[in-house]
Amino acid sequence: MLLKAAINGGRSTDEHPAVPRTTDEIVAASRAAIAAGADVVHAHVLTESGEQTIHPDDIGTWVRAMRAADPTVVIGTTTGLWTVTGHEQRMSYLAEWPADALPDFASVAFCEEGAAEAAQLVLERGMVLESAVWSMADVPALLASPTLHQNVRVLIEPETENPDEAVQQCREIAAVIRKAGVTAPILYHGYDTTVWPVVEAAIADGCETRIGFEDGVTMPDGSAPVDNADLIRAVRELEGR
Repeated sequence: MLLKAAINGGRSTDEHPAVPRTTDEIVAASRAAIAAGADVVHAHVLTESGEQTIHPDDIGTWVRAMRAADPTVVIGTTTGLWTVTGHEQRMSYLAEWPADALPDFASVAFCEEGAAEAAQLVLERGMVLESAVWSMADVPALLASPTLHQNVRVLIEPETENPDEAVQQCREIAAVIRKAGVTAPILYHGYDTTVWPVVEAAIADGCETRIGFEDGVTMPDGSAPVDNADLIRAVRELEGR
C-alpha cells in the first residue's frame, strides 16, 4: 500500500510543537517520514511570516534544499487557491516554478475554480498529477477533466467531521469514480476526528492513504505522537495486523 506523508499543511506549532515549518524542518521531517515507512512526501511551503505559499522563489528554495539533502525522496505540494489571490495568480506561479527545481508531483483540488486548467499545466510543466475531490459535488468536474486518465492517483478527502460518514463518503465516491472507468489508484484520507477510521477503511479497501500532521495530531489511541514518523509507523502497524 502506498503511504503518503502529509507532514505539515496549515498546522501551527500550537497544535503540535513538532510541526515542520521552516525549510530545514520540512527537509528533516521528510527524510524521517521516508525512513519510518512513507513512500512519498506532501509538504506545504511557508513564507518567513508563516503563510502557505506556492510562490516560485519559495518552491524553488524548498525543492533545491530537499534535493541537496536526499534526491531520492519523492516530494509533492499543493496548488491550492488558498495560497494565492486567485486562479490567475495560481497559473502564473505554476508557470514560473523553476524548471530546475520542480516538485515530483502536485495536487489539484477539483472543488476549486480553474482546477482542470491547473491540472493541465502541472502535466505540461513535467510534474506528476494527483487530483482531489472533497465531496460528491466535485466528482463531475473531475470526470469531465481532460487530464482524468493522467492522474497518478485520485484523492478522496471527505470534509465531514463524522467518522462513519467520512468512511461512507470515501466508498461512495470511489464507486462512482471506478464506474466512470478511472483505473488510477484511489487514496482516502481524513482530518482530525476522521483520520484513523478513514486510514483503516483505506487499508480494508485496498486503497492508498496518507498520514501526517496536516491531517491529524493524535495517534490511533488518542495519545500525542512525537513527530510525523510516529504517525507513519502507526499506519504501517495497522496495515500489518
